[in-house]
Amino acid sequence: MLEEWKGKRVLITGASRGIGAAVSKQLGALGAHVAVHYHSSESSAEAVASTIRDSGGDAFTLRADVSQSSEVRRLIDDAAERLQGLDLLINNAGDMLGRVSLDNMDDDQYSRVLDLNVRSVMMASCAALPHFRRSGQGNIINTTSIAARNGGGAGAGLYASAKGFVSTLTRNMAKELAGERIRVNAVAPGVIATDFHERHSSEAFLTAACASIPMGRLGTAEECVGAYVFLGTEALSGYVTGQIVEVNGGQLMP
Repeated sequence: MLEEWKGKRVLITGASRGIGAAVSKQLGALGAHVAVHYHSSESSAEAVASTIRDSGGDAFTLRADVSQSSEVRRLIDDAAERLQGLDLLINNAGDMLGRVSLDNMDDDQYSRVLDLNVRSVMMASCAALPHFRRSGQGNIINTTSIAARNGGGAGAGLYASAKGFVSTLTRNMAKELAGERIRVNAVAPGVIATDFHERHSSEAFLTAACASIPMGRLGTAEECVGAYVFLGTEALSGYVTGQIVEVNGGQLMP
């Protein structure tokens, strides 16, 4: 059933670390041809691509600032050119860019958070459409967050709202594109032990988060991978579109 991954052409944004890196390695191990996107972490991205190649897979890296529309379009076109087409786009790039209270919010923070977390998804998806249409089908998987449903923690209002935008956009795109055999879904990780929380969350925050998770611990990036594999495998999820797959240890049960 997973044989269909052999030769599948995939671009993953924000793939140099965390969940994006874990997904890239797994898809590469399954036989996909993977474009590993990064912005500033070149060495980490190259390490991910090297791991894929060492396991017998095919991967290369591409740099772009996906908060900028022109760079997003260039990224998609460059990836499709090198992959000789595009079968799956995983919009994973995103970040909180710091916990900022409402009292300290300003235009710059607003623009930075929305451009990275929302503009990147919208523009990458739009830029991918011509490539999907040439193939007669396509697949988009967006990374949203548990914060899209629960509002996030202190200082995460913009990030949570941006992820809420991504979740709603996922459902709309699924409706609009279903007739063209383009599926659109999303994965919503809960509190995952990656450098995201090393940068943005205190030990007290993470301790409180653990207490609210029925499984009693944080998740790992590797534990999120299966949801992406499921949504990217036609034989498993060919009739699934417009869905948000929650991966959160039971912290949220919608």
